[in-house]
Amino acid sequence: MTMTRRGFGAMVLAGGAVIAAPAVVRAQGTDNKFVMGSPMPSGHSASTFMAAAADAIRKDTKGAVDILFLADSQLGSEADMQRQLRTGGIPFLVASCSSLQNLTNIAGMPGVAYAFKGYDPLWAALDGDLGALIRSALQKLGMVSFKCLDNGFRNVTTSTRAVVNVSDLQGLKIRVPPSPLLTSLFQSLGAAPTTISIGELYSALQTKVADGMENSLVQFEALKIYEVQQYCALTRHSWDGLWVLSNSRVWEAMPPAHREIITHHFDDAVQKQHEDFARQDIALKATLAAKNLRFNEVDRTQFVQTLEKAGYYRDWKAKFGTEAWAALEKYTGTLGG
Repeated sequence: MTMTRRGFGAMVLAGGAVIAAPAVVRAQGTDNKFVMGSPMPSGHSASTFMAAAADAIRKDTKGAVDILFLADSQLGSEADMQRQLRTGGIPFLVASCSSLQNLTNIAGMPGVAYAFKGYDPLWAALDGDLGALIRSALQKLGMVSFKCLDNGFRNVTTSTRAVVNVSDLQGLKIRVPPSPLLTSLFQSLGAAPTTISIGELYSALQTKVADGMENSLVQFEALKIYEVQQYCALTRHSWDGLWVLSNSRVWEAMPPAHREIITHHFDDAVQKQHEDFARQDIALKATLAAKNLRFNEVDRTQFVQTLEKAGYYRDWKAKFGTEAWAALEKYTGTLGG
C-alpha cells in the first residue's frame, strides 16, 4: 500500500496519536521504513536539513533505512510525539529543549534566562559537561540523543505596544511554549504567560487570545508572525534548541553500520543547520522590518536585575541542583549575582 506523508500523519492521529509496538511504518508492509516527527514548520531550517539527512541516509544504506520526515506537528503535539517516541510508536524525533523539560527538568537548562551571551559558550556547554548530564537524563527515559539543532536566541513580539522596559511587560498576555523555565521567566518579569501550541499560535495572536509571543527571528519568519504582530523587542532573553532523538530500543536493534551512517548524516545536518541558521538570523532583521515589524533594542541589564530581585535564579538553582548548576556556570560564569 502506498502511503503519503500527509496520509500517514492523519492515520497516526486518527489512531489516538500512538502506534502500537513496532516503531516502523507497518502499513507499508516493510521493516525498513521509519518515521521521524517534528513540531517545526516545514520551512524552518531544522526541517529542511533533517529532511535532507533522511534522503542521504536512504541513499547511503541503499534503502535499508528509509526515514519519512514529517514536519508541522503532523504526528501530534510535542507532548504527544514525545510519548510516542518513548513507547516506540515514533522511532525518531526532533524535540525542543524547552518542551523536554516537562519530561526531565535538566533538559531545560540551556534556556536559563540570559545565561549564554553567545554561541561559543553555548555549543561548548552542550558538547561538554552540561550536554552530558542532559543526554544521561534522556537516556534514562529511553531516548538516544544526537546533536542539538539551533532554534535561536528568543525575542518578544507584541501587537499592542512596544516592549522597551520591563514595565512594558506588566500584565501582557504572552504566548510561551509548554516550558516551566519560560513561564517562570515571564511571570518574574510581570507578564501573564499563557501556553499555546505552535499549531494554534497564529490564530491565537490574530484573535488576541494572546497579545504577543517570544521566539527566534527565524521562527517569526517561518510562522509569518509579522502578519499579526507589529513590534519586536530584541530581548534575546533565552535560547532554545532541538534535540535529535531516537527510541533507544529501535536504535540498539539496528546494525552498527546503519547506526554509523545515521549518526554521520544527523551530525552533518546539524552542523550545516547551525551555519544556515546563523546567516538567517543576521539577515532576517532587515527582511522582517521590510514586512512592517518594528524593532527596538532593550537594556538587558534591567531585565536581569528584575529576575534577580524576583528570585528567578535562586529558585532555579535549587530546582536543578548544585551539580547541574555548576555544570552550567562552568560555561556561563556566575548567574544571579
